[in-house]
Amino acid sequence: MCIWEKICEAEIPPIGHFILSCGSCVECRRRKSTVCLDQKQPGFTQWGSFAEYVAVPRAELNIHVLPKNSKLSFVEAAALGCRFTTAYRAIVQQGLKLERFDSITPQKNKTLAVFGCGGLGLSCVMIAKAVGHFQQIISVDISKPALEKALNLGATDVVLQVANSSGDNLCESVRSLTPNQSGADLSIDAAGFKLSSENAVKCTRRGGRMVQVGLPQSVNIPMVQVAGQELEIVGSHGLASSDMKHIADLVETGQLDPKQLIERMVPLEVGIQALMDMDQISPLGMTMITSFSENENEHINPSSRL
Repeated sequence: MCIWEKICEAEIPPIGHFILSCGSCVECRRRKSTVCLDQKQPGFTQWGSFAEYVAVPRAELNIHVLPKNSKLSFVEAAALGCRFTTAYRAIVQQGLKLERFDSITPQKNKTLAVFGCGGLGLSCVMIAKAVGHFQQIISVDISKPALEKALNLGATDVVLQVANSSGDNLCESVRSLTPNQSGADLSIDAAGFKLSSENAVKCTRRGGRMVQVGLPQSVNIPMVQVAGQELEIVGSHGLASSDMKHIADLVETGQLDPKQLIERMVPLEVGIQALMDMDQISPLGMTMITSFSENENEHINPSSRL
């Protein structure tokens, strides 16, 4: 059965991710579609962002058809990408080294430090809480409101990074919260700044793992520490479309509620201005475009099911 027949049979729209892999390059054949050599990205390499309908090339590889009885709403499905999907791969697949969140029974015995409490960092906190493998989730940021949001979403501890303070002071504060003050089992740089990346490495315990999921321009990694303490540094980029079903399961079962990160829902014309405003402000939640017409009656009900 072709993908279009599956969609018609299900009678609901499919969901996908921003990485549209080719399925035939050497990386795709290695089952590494997130680093596909010929990947397409709507809004980056082709038209597709801020549109009611998007053409998806290689659709049979890059969309997931939900079950006919799916309870996922339009707004929940849209909220998953790309922050939640990217966070899922960073935490579960690259951080915990699990193919899917329920591959093993959660032991809830690990410590996580998330650097940056923007959309991606907060999503990492929520994913970490949802999968149940962490006894401690430490959030680090320069913003008090962002840290308060992190606590509301599942962080157990927060550390305020004071402007112009040394990285050593920050790492001392993070390590003091961890068992035996040894550092985090898993550190995530979700901010993508030079200092956040370097501090994430420094706050990782001996033999621990650091995942770089934010996109910094340049960093000075303490490679002596990496070698001497046998640290693992792992990159993370997006999520394979074939794994969308796993994060959809987290929402369907109530373990993850992406609506918690939705700040407001607006029509398209307001959404464009909201995008421009991000040059000046960094909102804690998502602005969701739910209407593509001036007719307010066409505004999507957030509880409408796919």
